[in-house]
Amino acid sequence: MRTTSRHRSLTRMVAAIGAVSLVAACSGTGGTGGGDATSYPDKNITIVVPFSAGGPTDTVTRMLAEPMAKKLGAKIVVQNVEGAGGTIGAGEVARADADGYTVLMHHIGMSTAPALYKKLGYEPTKDFEPVGLVTEVPMTVVARKDFAPATFQDLVTHVKANANRVTLANAGIGAASHLCGLLFQDAVGVKLQEVPYEGTGPALTDLVGGQVDFMCDQTTNTSGQISSGKVKAYAVTTPERVKSLPDLPTTAESGLPQLQVSVWHGLYVPAGTPQEIVQKLSDALKAALADQGVIDQMAKLGTTPVQAADATPQAHRAHLEEQLGTWAKIIADAGVEAS
Repeated sequence: MRTTSRHRSLTRMVAAIGAVSLVAACSGTGGTGGGDATSYPDKNITIVVPFSAGGPTDTVTRMLAEPMAKKLGAKIVVQNVEGAGGTIGAGEVARADADGYTVLMHHIGMSTAPALYKKLGYEPTKDFEPVGLVTEVPMTVVARKDFAPATFQDLVTHVKANANRVTLANAGIGAASHLCGLLFQDAVGVKLQEVPYEGTGPALTDLVGGQVDFMCDQTTNTSGQISSGKVKAYAVTTPERVKSLPDLPTTAESGLPQLQVSVWHGLYVPAGTPQEIVQKLSDALKAALADQGVIDQMAKLGTTPVQAADATPQAHRAHLEEQLGTWAKIIADAGVEAS
């Protein structure tokens, strides 16, 4: 009897392992799968932000954490794992257990990393399951408040005449501010002295302090600094003006329509995560994006939540694949490579 019982237990165990392996294989490579969808979630969920605390991606994540937690019925912990343009934190999530308890909030950098890093260690479309898009944040061109150029047109003229003396800050290779800076230099036809930082927070701090001349940064990070007069604002990099900054012209209005970029954000889980869990997270995301408090907070920062149809795994994956192709060409043309 004992031998038979053990044999049956072993048989059931092997079958269970085989089923889990099949799910993971069908979904792509990644962390160990097999989270229990029926009881999910029954413990804390961690959302990894691959950038510094206080930065724009961190700000968006913390806005969503509470309403998502309310919908899911579990506590959400936000963890900052910064470095290497977001690739360190993303890599950790790619290798995490595919059980829905480790989630990644990433921005446009998910679509640029494969073109920037020759040894990335993960593939966005194979090692992650998209959960849904979150928001698309406009970028602003801002400078230290005592920087000489008065308008965006003046800025373009100034950097062309003083390229070897103008400093352009960014949050590190592959960060949104770096990508916007690349587009600016390409559009203007100059090569500036770039000053990379470990995150947007310290870069903006030095800009406010006058240590660097100017940078591109998301409205979620600059709106308060612009309103308080701590930085000089020149333009937004979107086709239309931002409602929260109505007096700030667009780059197109200012004579540089080539400089148009916004920063989209999305949630991911490791590949192999059961689809029922992915759907629960997507539903929680939709609920959070419809929360009036979230809508109001985003409005103050110059952005809006995506429509419910875009906060889905399907829409997110389609957008990711399109963006991977777009940025591969832009980065190749710029000749930029990260180590």
